[in-house]
Amino acid sequence: MDLVVALVLGVSCLLLLSVWRQSSGRGKLPPGPTPLPIIGNILQIDVKNISKSLTNLSKDYGPVFTLYLGRKPMVVVHGYEAVKEALDDLGEAFSGRGTFPVIERLNNELGSPSDPTFILGCAPCNVICSIIFQNRFDYKDKNFLNLMGKFNENFKILNSPWMQVCSAFPALMDFLPGSHNKVFKNFAYIKSYVLEQVKDHQESLDIDNPRDFIDCFLIKMKQEKHNQQSEFTIESLLATVTDMFVAGTETTSTTLRYGLLLLLKHQEITAKAQEEIEHVIGRHRSPCMQDRSHMPYTDAVVHEIQRYINLIPNNVPHAATCNIKFRNYIIPKGTDLITSLTSVLHDDKEFPNPETFDPGHFLDENGNFKKSDYFMPFSTGKRMCVGEGLARMELFLFLTTILQNFKLKPVIDPKDIDTTPIANAFGCVPPLYQLCFIPV
Repeated sequence: MDLVVALVLGVSCLLLLSVWRQSSGRGKLPPGPTPLPIIGNILQIDVKNISKSLTNLSKDYGPVFTLYLGRKPMVVVHGYEAVKEALDDLGEAFSGRGTFPVIERLNNELGSPSDPTFILGCAPCNVICSIIFQNRFDYKDKNFLNLMGKFNENFKILNSPWMQVCSAFPALMDFLPGSHNKVFKNFAYIKSYVLEQVKDHQESLDIDNPRDFIDCFLIKMKQEKHNQQSEFTIESLLATVTDMFVAGTETTSTTLRYGLLLLLKHQEITAKAQEEIEHVIGRHRSPCMQDRSHMPYTDAVVHEIQRYINLIPNNVPHAATCNIKFRNYIIPKGTDLITSLTSVLHDDKEFPNPETFDPGHFLDENGNFKKSDYFMPFSTGKRMCVGEGLARMELFLFLTTILQNFKLKPVIDPKDIDTTPIANAFGCVPPLYQLCFIPV
């Protein structure tokens, strides 16, 4: 019996303490319904329609009132005038992030160390998919995951020493086993997927309403069906789409991944870019391409990332289409040409200390953005990257959006971060790393 009395007294004391804390903690908070101990006003809220409950309570307590969800007080702002005053007139004062336990649990997960390779590959791939196929994939879609796997595997293999041997001695590929066969299989898989998409487009084609690149190409094929010399063929379509699909995904995603690694190491550069983003864009809207002209430092950072990483150091293969005299030399038709983009992007006369990551390479003495004819990560001339415009938009928007919403936290001391590529053959591949995305 004494034990029961003691329990009742103990519970009563806890309830009284809870009531006292709630009442004493209200200070000069707006009035509101009286909260119950521990659970607050939860019984007065319809959890299936909280908005309607708040509307009903505002009829009794006015446009600004206090509500307890559990033991925590929350001030409710109801109606246009009150909301406008809080978010516009007093926007700075109310610009902090409120607590949301479920989201906070997710933010904690986001704040955990993670490898950005997958997510930074998905986003550019979906951009390309929307242009070519008028379709975006869910990141858990089986086809999407298979395609991403093929892209990643091929890029790794193409940068392997064995592939450089095969490039020098192509006859080896006909007689010896090796990873080159995996590249062939992966490309065959990608090409078969593209072919399926083309067939689906042919069956549902509406000449008057093209949906995407494939539709536009098919329409052009119909227009030139009597032209024997036309280059608009199914074979050409498959080759073009496959090239766009592959090249437009891996190059952009690798640049983004390398860029984040550089920003992790150079925290002072990251902070300065984020300061400019905060000043020009703020946090209440997404970045757009019109912002770039007002953001010289961030624009310089994106350019410097591309210059510094030198993604495709020796460009894609070129060849002479005829016998050509070049600087007093005769280059026979069919001769392969290696054009060193490294020699241009890391020219020490145009870019002092080219091995140093410095956005100042693209800024004048007044801090304005400075263009350079030496900036050619997309190559130049007739074979320059067809997706340059799209890639430059992606890089600016993706990086700016990431810096707008997250603090990049390294898992090791920034001075210990190694930005040396793990492969530097066909393309420069950054080392694997982890970072923490901390919501701001």
